[in-house]
Amino acid sequence: MAQPETRPWFGGFDCREHAVNGVTLRVRVGGRADAPALLLLHGFPQTHVMWHRVAMRLAPHFRLVLPDLRGYGESSKPADESDAADHASYSKRAMAADMPALMHSLGHGRFFVAGHDRGGRVAHRLALDHAADVIKLCVLDIAPTLDMYTATDLSFASAYYHWFFLIQPAPHPERMISGDPVEYLRWKVGRWGAEGLGHCESAAFDDYARCISQPATVHAMCEDYRASAGIDLEHDRQSRADGAQVDCDMLVLWGQRGVVNALFDPLALWRAQCRGVVSGELMPCGHYIPEELPDATAQALQRFMQA
Repeated sequence: MAQPETRPWFGGFDCREHAVNGVTLRVRVGGRADAPALLLLHGFPQTHVMWHRVAMRLAPHFRLVLPDLRGYGESSKPADESDAADHASYSKRAMAADMPALMHSLGHGRFFVAGHDRGGRVAHRLALDHAADVIKLCVLDIAPTLDMYTATDLSFASAYYHWFFLIQPAPHPERMISGDPVEYLRWKVGRWGAEGLGHCESAAFDDYARCISQPATVHAMCEDYRASAGIDLEHDRQSRADGAQVDCDMLVLWGQRGVVNALFDPLALWRAQCRGVVSGELMPCGHYIPEELPDATAQALQRFMQA
């Protein structure tokens, strides 16, 4: 069970809006001002506050930057004509491009990156498209998107049904989720945790619930997944055809009781996509590794980033 947090909620961190690439991101920044920068990216259906416990543990060692990805939390939900055709505004390429713009605006030319769930997919594209900016990369509880879609079978489609539900044409998934968005959130987050919702801090759940109750957030989340089933696969196939791989060292963390561990070999799949050294650790938890095992997650990140 995740340890209760007794320190003030994000004590010592500053939260404000930052304009980059035509969108506005809600970003929380804290930690040592003179330390190396570590960018932490969240997943679905959450916001940057999923990193709270880990961030408080890493604050003495890094300058931490925690954004809400475009479309999530309090960040912009861009909607333009391209969304109707290819959902390009929510491609991982577009979401990843926000990150170096943000980090450079904060004075960080090169930085470490860790991404959980959807944030891991953004981090992967970030390392491919902006290799000079990324010192080291950690992905949590994912295998490469293209490999996961390619291996789709009944077991995967049943466990990750949302990959196929959320990509259905608008506004059908949006209307269904928005009928009771907090219950959808409760079921989704509780189903993948090792102990139901026991891993989730009440303040974090409240943030997720407030944001998913906004129809624009639900639509943006669906656009994220629609992009992953279309334009992202095009980008991934092109990258592989071009021989593009992650150049930096990688750390892969995945949950023992998660779907990725049950159906894939994440370490082997990531080694096939990386020229650097790829290390990994199977964590005794479910999908929400940073919230379920904050001490172990923080320690693994610190060991890897500071090695």
